[in-house]
Amino acid sequence: MEEILIIDDDVALCELVTEYLEPLGFHVEAVHRGDTGARRALDGQHSIVVLDVMLPGLNGLDVLRQIRALSRIPVLMLTARGDDVDRIVGLEIGADDYLPKPFNPRELAARIRAILRRSAPEDDLETARIAVGDLEIETGTRLVRRAGQIIELTAVEYDVLEKLVRAAGQIMTREELSRQVLGRSSSPFDRSIDMHISNLRKKLGHRVGEADRIKTVRGVGYIYAQTAGATGE
Repeated sequence: MEEILIIDDDVALCELVTEYLEPLGFHVEAVHRGDTGARRALDGQHSIVVLDVMLPGLNGLDVLRQIRALSRIPVLMLTARGDDVDRIVGLEIGADDYLPKPFNPRELAARIRAILRRSAPEDDLETARIAVGDLEIETGTRLVRRAGQIIELTAVEYDVLEKLVRAAGQIMTREELSRQVLGRSSSPFDRSIDMHISNLRKKLGHRVGEADRIKTVRGVGYIYAQTAGATGE
């Protein structure tokens, strides 16, 4: 049974979500303060955190900062509909995805399942290796090294990077990345993939050799630099 931590001060909403998710095989714990939620999120007892932005004690973005300083646990942010600033900042800090309020519990369950599938360890204990330029990825352990140095990535950042590296030198559209990584179609105002790409550039470096590491193809998508050709083992 997957353990879900919901950090939201709307008690009625938490009860509704719990009533919907528990028959689906999830166990839900609800916390209604940000400071308490941050401590619970770091105790290693949960599979995913569902985190509201507006919280007493500590706001959701500060909770996310505390979590990301110490943990890679998946985090789904709940944001006010139309509040692009919170959405963008949350993704920059390291949220895996976001869901605007009000939402359908079925959509919440679908987002949670998609995130948990991405963050689950590989069943095959054999680790494949993908290398391109100064980057090396071990797919079984989801370990990423740049020039021999381990780079810490969130589950979504890893999946975006793996898709791009496997297609090094070829365009991957935003729609392809959204469907394959987030499990949904992209919309004109959805900046999720763009923000994950921005985070990857910051963590990996904007350039590799003389080339842009991840080049934007305006209006289409992205290309990972094929500096030395991708190899898989």
